[in-house]
Amino acid sequence: LDPCRGAPNPVVLRLEGPSLSALCPRCPNPPYQQTPPPPLASDWVFLTRFCFLTTEGRLDFRFRYSKSRCCQNILLYFDDSSQWPAVYKKPDKNCYQKEEVLRPENNQVINLTTRYTWSGCVEDGDEEVLSCVGGRSFRSVRERWWYIALSKCGGEGLQLEYEMKLTNGQSFWTKHFSADEFGILETDITFLVIFSLVFLLSCYFAYNLKGRQLFHTTYKMFMTAAGVEVLSLVFHCIYWDLYAHDGIGNGSLKLMGKLLFSVSFLVFLLMLILLGKGFTVTRARISPSGSVKLSIYMTVYTITYIILFIYEAEFFDPGEVLYAYDSPAGYGLMGLQLLAYVWFCYAVLVSLKHYPEKQPFYIPFFTTYTLWFFAVPVMALIANFGISRWAREKIVNGIQLGIHLYAHIVFLVITRPSAANKNFPYHVRTSQIGILLSSPVGEATGEGFPHHAYGNSSFLGDSQPNFTELFSIQSVSGRPTRHWSPSNRDSLPLNPCLIFDLATRYNIFQRTLRCPRTPMCRCICLFDVAVVWCYVDVTADMGPYSNGLKRK
Repeated sequence: LDPCRGAPNPVVLRLEGPSLSALCPRCPNPPYQQTPPPPLASDWVFLTRFCFLTTEGRLDFRFRYSKSRCCQNILLYFDDSSQWPAVYKKPDKNCYQKEEVLRPENNQVINLTTRYTWSGCVEDGDEEVLSCVGGRSFRSVRERWWYIALSKCGGEGLQLEYEMKLTNGQSFWTKHFSADEFGILETDITFLVIFSLVFLLSCYFAYNLKGRQLFHTTYKMFMTAAGVEVLSLVFHCIYWDLYAHDGIGNGSLKLMGKLLFSVSFLVFLLMLILLGKGFTVTRARISPSGSVKLSIYMTVYTITYIILFIYEAEFFDPGEVLYAYDSPAGYGLMGLQLLAYVWFCYAVLVSLKHYPEKQPFYIPFFTTYTLWFFAVPVMALIANFGISRWAREKIVNGIQLGIHLYAHIVFLVITRPSAANKNFPYHVRTSQIGILLSSPVGEATGEGFPHHAYGNSSFLGDSQPNFTELFSIQSVSGRPTRHWSPSNRDSLPLNPCLIFDLATRYNIFQRTLRCPRTPMCRCICLFDVAVVWCYVDVTADMGPYSNGLKRK
């Protein structure tokens, strides 16, 4: 029963309005009540829908109502255009006209009276109550959506208590699942295993990157997206497992899985835009105007996602088979996705214009994620207009997870820390970011990195740290343009910008080092490293530590 199918306890719905869609939406079953529910003024009402297999679908029911309300009918419509679409939400048709579309030879009407043998109705003891217990098996040439309605044409309204159990065979993987949900649990388990491997591999790569001081913010965002994706699949798998056992599940688990899935998508989308703009690849930070634009865009995207969830929960009609993107909020998300792609294209082109040496990274990056940007809206349009409704949910679930997996694996491959990886994007180390952010002039300005092709050469299997690389910024030619190391503290390079990376583990300066106050000198402290550089004579401001430092 959708909702509340396969309930272990009888389900009692009070017919209090024109629709039962909100009375038991994936909720715990209320205790069986002996007091009759109040009557419903309408003479025809939709109860639920279910997609049955061609030969194994079955409906088991129990109805109970007062004889004074006799006689009520259970109507079984299927998804043919001459049946359910012809009667649902058709105010111009009355109850009799809605019953006329049914075919008596197909046993689509269950008359809840003792005169109709197949209804299983008997008088319940001395009470003036009819109790009907029975079932129906469904046969069709393909999987079909079946819609169950209740009617009493020309009477005083509807009033009854009922329990229905709709199943597809007896297998654990199919029994309580509607045919459009077949394979979702197996698919989610498979992708959970694969995404877990992707996340573990990213952790291993992150360990290597951190050892080389190349563990940048964008890679952390990728790991966050992958980890949240794994959590999302965990919640979905738990929900569908519970659902397979009792046909009810826990709606909160499914909602949490959807929310985490959306968070993973948003984090990954933000990471792509930042990489397109060159963040951690060609620049140390995003400009203030760019940060404001990104904040506004992501806020709008998040709000639209929230509206989509609310719209799906509150306004989707259970009498129609709808897809989440088949709504104003869904079309809004597709529009925002295309807007993000335009922004992504512009950002990549600007990055390539200023840093053409980054083509080995940006060309495959742009090509592969162009497919990803278009995959989401194209999938939504195909799901809305190109996939049969009886197969939509399971197909869309697999495609959606496949699109996410494609995006994560591509990023994992192009950022793998290997000397053989010619697409590796990072070349400036995390220990150098502070220098670049505070640099007053020169090529390493506050936003842009110095020109350099790649840092993958640092992954050649050396077992000891390369202190020259740790305390220097490489040029395109590979030669250090400015550096300091413990071995040459008495001989500074002949470079206008004298940069000293003073690691506390070498005891060169104390942690209480006072920064020079001259306009041409600056000092920052990054974690346990003090960084000082000047464009004038440095000996005047170094006090007792100036011994051995030559004027340059």
